[in-house]
Amino acid sequence: MRKGSIGLAAFLLSLAGAGHAATLAAGDLRPATSLDGAWHYSVDPYRDGEAGFHGGEPGPSSRRYADVDVEAAMKADPTALYEYDMDQSPVATLPSSWLTHAPEMRHYQGLVWYERKFDAHPTMGKRQFLRFGAVNYRATVWLNGKKVGAHEGGFTTFAIEVTGVLRPGENRLVVAADSQASDTTLPPPVTDWENYGGITRSVRLIETPATFIDTMWVRLTPDGRISADAQLNGPQAARQTVTLRIPELHATIGGKTDANGKWSGSIGVPSQLQRWSPETPKLYDISVVSGGDTLADRVGFRTIAVKGAQILLNGKPIYLRGISVHEEEIGANPSRTITPQAAHDLLALVKDGLHGNYVRLAHYPHSEVMTREADKIGLLVWSEIPIYWRVAFDNDAVLAKARTMLAEEIERDRNRASIIIWSVANETPVSAPRTHFLETLADDAHRLDASRLVSAALLNDRTTRDGHAEMVLNDPLVSHVDVVAINTYNGWYTSDKLADVPGITWRVPADKPLVFSELGADALAGFHDPKTMRKESEDYQAEYFRQTLKMADKIPTLVGMSPWVLKDFRSPRRQHPVFESGWNRKGLISPTGQRKEAFGVLADYYAQKAAEAAK
Repeated sequence: MRKGSIGLAAFLLSLAGAGHAATLAAGDLRPATSLDGAWHYSVDPYRDGEAGFHGGEPGPSSRRYADVDVEAAMKADPTALYEYDMDQSPVATLPSSWLTHAPEMRHYQGLVWYERKFDAHPTMGKRQFLRFGAVNYRATVWLNGKKVGAHEGGFTTFAIEVTGVLRPGENRLVVAADSQASDTTLPPPVTDWENYGGITRSVRLIETPATFIDTMWVRLTPDGRISADAQLNGPQAARQTVTLRIPELHATIGGKTDANGKWSGSIGVPSQLQRWSPETPKLYDISVVSGGDTLADRVGFRTIAVKGAQILLNGKPIYLRGISVHEEEIGANPSRTITPQAAHDLLALVKDGLHGNYVRLAHYPHSEVMTREADKIGLLVWSEIPIYWRVAFDNDAVLAKARTMLAEEIERDRNRASIIIWSVANETPVSAPRTHFLETLADDAHRLDASRLVSAALLNDRTTRDGHAEMVLNDPLVSHVDVVAINTYNGWYTSDKLADVPGITWRVPADKPLVFSELGADALAGFHDPKTMRKESEDYQAEYFRQTLKMADKIPTLVGMSPWVLKDFRSPRRQHPVFESGWNRKGLISPTGQRKEAFGVLADYYAQKAAEAAK
């Protein structure tokens, strides 16, 4: 683990080269006006609302963002031409992906315009912000006909100040959501999951004092102290009094901000503090107060570290009994609508059904609803950014995007006790540009948050030793991560007989903990073939798990795993007409929650591991 950390505001400033906008990292807990609900939407496959025929500004007939009552304008002037009318366009309930707005939208990727009218009552002398949980992939935002901001990245929160643009009474908010992937997007066009375009997380209108608490970070440090940081935003940010209170612990930390509005403080750990763990997921109400602003949260206190080939939670070795999860709710027609109930339904299956203590939230930052639920029920979390497969690793602009995504992820979720690992990549073939790219991200993660571990899901080489297969890790990124993680599919994507899988050996670093970040096999729920053990059957999937777990038990440095995957998930690349039909079937449950035979195999294995740990 690296010592120290730097301010995220300063880090983002260094990347942007411009003034640091507000982030409202804990904005989901602030008093706000919810803008979730009914929105009008308009499909724009030729991007007519962005540019005219010859690439210039769009003409008046196409400006979907304009603050115009189109029907009234056309009635008032019979010669007026409009080729859109947002007020009369179809209606969808947000947050949700447009893939489920209407049957014809199921496979649409590109640009969609959203509009919502809402009433506001801005207070003189205060500031107003629109906070978006996520818009996939690019968002451009107009309020009352004025462009107020934009954001790239489909899985991180962003806030746009609208002070002075927001008006008393009715306002017109228009968001252009563009899901189109390219060689310079993250992730790039080729993935193995559904690209859910749209406004997929909540939108909130937040009002703050002129100077307010933008971010705070409270944690337990390895040296046995409660440490806190806060960043004020506004004209009176410098030399202001800041007070952190943890009422249940009768603890207070006070001080003043520096010239840049940053404050840090710490105290010794109160004797009555109960450390957060999967067995005791204790959360404390905290508040930070400065001037006329208060920012509250619920946090847990725990430490995470590595010692040789062990992972230590609160100073004790732990085995990570996990599973990987995509951000997709249980149901026949998911829309990436992660409500608190949807998050609980997924994570409770891990905690209670599988006897798990750990979840890999793949392959991008999940909703803060998910990470808060993990805090609440007691699941350790691996969180990652979508550096996946065919990234343009030699492109400096793409690296800058990745660094921003990582910083935004850490800034939003660094108060979540559940998160123990920041992952910077998944299955990226080794090359010099790729290694430089990922080393930069790993170094950023260590610098921004020295209280957590850093990893990446790596590939490995295969050779033969003494007549059996041996998997060899030859990745220079190992020197920059705290936890070695490998995806392995021997017996699924290889021709190995399942009976031979337990004999496969592994050549990995002996001085670092190893996690199997993925392992798995497809099965169509309800399809059985016990005689021939055909791939895609529940029988094959269950036997794959039995044999792979036997292999895992022989690896001395293996300290956990997150098999792929909890639930079957949408994937357009998977098109076998009988077994797949647009779904990746490696789930241990079906899309609607039917448990496959392998679910019980893994649950029994984890129950045994839990019993051994309790002795």
